[in-house]
Amino acid sequence: MLKKIHHVGVVVPNLEQAMALWRDLLGLPLTKSQTVQDQGVKAALLQVGASEIELLEPLSPDNGVGKFLARRGGGLHHVCFETEDVERELEGAKAKGIQLIDQKPRAGLAGMICFLHPKATRGVLVEYAQPFPGEDHSH
Repeated sequence: MLKKIHHVGVVVPNLEQAMALWRDLLGLPLTKSQTVQDQGVKAALLQVGASEIELLEPLSPDNGVGKFLARRGGGLHHVCFETEDVERELEGAKAKGIQLIDQKPRAGLAGMICFLHPKATRGVLVEYAQPFPGEDHSH
């Protein structure tokens, strides 16, 4: 079962410059930041209430996030729903015939994650995330 919106992903050309807005001007506390090599991004999660904003800076203009930035400029990239069982959610989507990007969950900044294909969700990139134990930032 999907529990809540875990985060909204925003593509930015420069993570440090984006942090100056989201963290410094808007006052959102940084909960986690790292380079995620297999996704080709420098990423940061900032808390807002029981949800988060994920800032994504591409490491290369040739990866998916880099192409998104070149094509559309920075901005809203995806919406992520939190679940207690990402594998079950992914299998449920597959059983319903929903086109997927990921055939199995993988580790990401938000925990174990997977993506549904935006062609199946009317143009919205949808992510499911199961936070790693001890990483619930909704308090």
